[in-house]
Amino acid sequence: MKLAGKRIAILAENMYQEMELWVPYYRLKEEGAEVKVVGAAGAKSYASKHGYPVNVDVQADQVKAVEFDAVIVPGGYAPDVMRRHPAMVALVREAAQQGKVVAAICHAGWMLVSAGILKGRKATSFFSIKDDLVAAGADWVDAEVVVDGNLITSRRPDDLPAFCRAIVAALSKA
Repeated sequence: MKLAGKRIAILAENMYQEMELWVPYYRLKEEGAEVKVVGAAGAKSYASKHGYPVNVDVQADQVKAVEFDAVIVPGGYAPDVMRRHPAMVALVREAAQQGKVVAAICHAGWMLVSAGILKGRKATSFFSIKDDLVAAGADWVDAEVVVDGNLITSRRPDDLPAFCRAIVAALSKA
């Protein structure tokens, strides 16, 4: 178990993309990590784009980045809602500033934009939000996974194997 002792936060809000939350959740648990689902606004659970629920372990305003080794942001339409919550944006920003792994897939790039952590960084995302990332200062690359220091990004659910491998590799070094 490569990640025994590592603590991971996966952010959740309504309209999350199922695979982009659950695949990293179970993959990291499989490696021995303690994975916490962090909610945005006090709800005990959130529904995916297709109604599949995820229960929340803790709310964003109750935790600090220092408590985690990584913060993962799944896509779907949830990131557009997540970024309306200052505590969620602060968690992502502080994790990046502290050198923690910050991983975002698909539309999760919106959270990176709101956290202000893309200037001068290589990143990827779902193609429809490329302009948002570029406007925030990112060097956007069309690749299944882009690793720039502690920042890991991917484009879509098809990229999940590479996304998860990159997260495990980064946390194995830390």
